[in-house]
Amino acid sequence: MRIVITSATTAEWMPIFVNVNELYTGKSSRLKLQFYQSGVGLLASSVAITRLAIEERPDLIIQAGIAGSFSKKYAPGQIVVVNNEMLGDTGVEERGDWKDIFDMKLEKGSYHPFEKRKLPNPWIKQYNLMNLPMVDGITVNQVTTQPARIAALKKKYGAAVESMEGASLHYVGRETGIPFIQIRAISNYVGERDKSKWLLKESIEGLNKVLLEYVDKLYNVK
Repeated sequence: MRIVITSATTAEWMPIFVNVNELYTGKSSRLKLQFYQSGVGLLASSVAITRLAIEERPDLIIQAGIAGSFSKKYAPGQIVVVNNEMLGDTGVEERGDWKDIFDMKLEKGSYHPFEKRKLPNPWIKQYNLMNLPMVDGITVNQVTTQPARIAALKKKYGAAVESMEGASLHYVGRETGIPFIQIRAISNYVGERDKSKWLLKESIEGLNKVLLEYVDKLYNVK
């Protein structure tokens, strides 16, 4: 089984890169593990993950990274997996109302790879080996900071977390048929710009601890 762990930045997977069992990166014929940096944002990550999917054809792509939380239920430091991804800022704002590409009739919510305007992960039950909480996410190119915008996104999409790359993984995975899973560590609440209140270091450490355990489980799956 060929596995790729990808993140926007190397910092998000560096702890597992230096600590993972060398069996998985060199000696094992049962599980081959690689690491891949996609770059930050929807554009860079879409191109990178598409190239990865076409050129490498891995058996599983794991996108690992941090995320902001819209909900007190998912506090900084918690680890989640994303079930449905949605596009959070692709559209237009008119007279204070946010309209996405589906509202504007530029895309049909039922056309592949979308289902009911979402990008669900069809492999999530198979690959959520750690039984992590499953949440819905939105992907944005501009990190959300304004209270009114946060309220509008929560009302429209009901997502629990926000990232800048999640939809690229779901879109490419669904288009190519390559299984994937998106594992996120909550580093902060959406809108909180006081970095002293973020758990950036702790969330990355927790994320990589889970990744180490996750790879061990993958290796032992019959």
